Amino acid sequence: MHIPDGLLSTPVWATTDLLAIAALVGITRRSQQTFNEKTIPLTGIMCAFIFAAQMINFPVMAGTSGHLLGGVLAAVFLGPWVGGLVLSLVLIVQCFLFQDGGLYALGANILNMAVVGVGVGYIVFKIGTSLFSDKAGFFFSVSVASWVSVVAAAAVCSVELGLSGTYPLGWTLAAMLPIHALIGIGEALISTLIVSSVLGLRPDLLPYFPQRVTT
Repeated sequence: MHIPDGLLSTPVWATTDLLAIAALVGITRRSQQTFNEKTIPLTGIMCAFIFAAQMINFPVMAGTSGHLLGGVLAAVFLGPWVGGLVLSLVLIVQCFLFQDGGLYALGANILNMAVVGVGVGYIVFKIGTSLFSDKAGFFFSVSVASWVSVVAAAAVCSVELGLSGTYPLGWTLAAMLPIHALIGIGEALISTLIVSSVLGLRPDLLPYFPQRVTT
């Protein structure tokens, strides 16, 4: 999903760069309000983990593979603001050090994965946890939110490519969404497994798992 340079038209990448800068300013300011002795080291750990996890690809179907996005995972542990900051930092490092995603397209990648992926996924997660108050409902919310985050990010990416005239919008959506729907299943499984493992060892690291939740 990392868009390289050359696929977005100048108006599209310039607009997404400006939107990403504005979003990063807001995310950073809101994140500063939530930092404490626990979240600061956890933020560093989450950055390192998602960075490493995104380097590992799993096969989806013949000729295609996917990797962890990690947006919902970061938001479940750190909240949506710090979660968005974590994804942004990971994308910036990947761009400048590993050329994973283009420099001009960096704003689009941040917008797609760190803003839309984290934001939409977090909203779905919160809706799920408000509807289901038991442990199974909590894990179900993590799973569905993780899947939605990948599909939502892919949909926005498709629109950007379509607006750039790189590929027809309908063709791009038809090509991107089914593949990322499958990638989202892997995202859901990995995220839920990690959350479940941490819940068994350090439930205090999961602020959105309330004490009132029954097992």
